Amino acid sequence: MNAPMEAPPEAMPVPRRKGWRLLAGLLVVVVLLVVGARLAWSWLNPFGENTVDRSQPVLLESIHNLSRFEAATGNFQVVVDLEKDAAFLPDAIKGSRTLFVGAGGVDAYVDFGGLTTGALTVSPDRKEVTVRLPHAQLEKPNLDNKRSYVYAQQRGLFDRVQDFLSSSPGDQQELYVLAEKKIAEAAQGSDLLSRADQNTKTMLQGMLNGLGFDKVTVKFADQP
Repeated sequence: MNAPMEAPPEAMPVPRRKGWRLLAGLLVVVVLLVVGARLAWSWLNPFGENTVDRSQPVLLESIHNLSRFEAATGNFQVVVDLEKDAAFLPDAIKGSRTLFVGAGGVDAYVDFGGLTTGALTVSPDRKEVTVRLPHAQLEKPNLDNKRSYVYAQQRGLFDRVQDFLSSSPGDQQELYVLAEKKIAEAAQGSDLLSRADQNTKTMLQGMLNGLGFDKVTVKFADQP
C-alpha cells in the first residue's frame, strides 16, 4: 500500500525588514545628495563672499585719571527733518529731504578734581562736616548707532546720480552732528543737571555719615 503524499510546505512570508532597510537607504542617499549639492553650490557660487578682518592692532594713545562722579544719565530721541532745495530747480530734479531718528544719552557729572583745600570743613569735635562742590556739568551727547537710523529719504535725479558716482554715497555725518546738537540743547533745558546735583549730594551725605559724621552739609558754588 502506497504511503500518503505529504502536503507541500507553505511559502515563507517575505520579511518586512528588507523593505524598511531599502527605504532607509534611499533616504540616506537623498540626504547625502542634498548636502553635497549645497556644499558644492557654496563652493562654486560666484556671488558668495568672504569677510576678512585685516584691522591693525588697537593702540593705546593715552590714559587720563578721572576725578569726577557720574551723577545722572538722560536718554533722548529726536527726529531730524533735513531738507535741501535748489534755488531754480524743482525737487524732482535737484533737492533732498531726509528724516533721521537720532537716539543717545547724555551724562551729567560733578568734577571733584578742581576742589580746593577749603572745600571741606570739619568741626573741631569732628561731628559736623561741610562740603562745597561745583555744579554738575553735561558731557557731549553719545549717539547710539544701533538706535539711530534714516527713517525716510527723498532725493532728486541729480542727487541720485551724485550718490551713485560718489565713493561714499549717503554720507550721514551731517545728520549725526545735527542730532547731537539738538539732543545737547534738550539736555541743557531738562532737569538733568539738577538731578545730578541732588544725586551727588545724596551720595556724599550717605558716605560721610558712614564715616562717623553726625551732620553733613553739602553746598554748591553759588550757595552762601
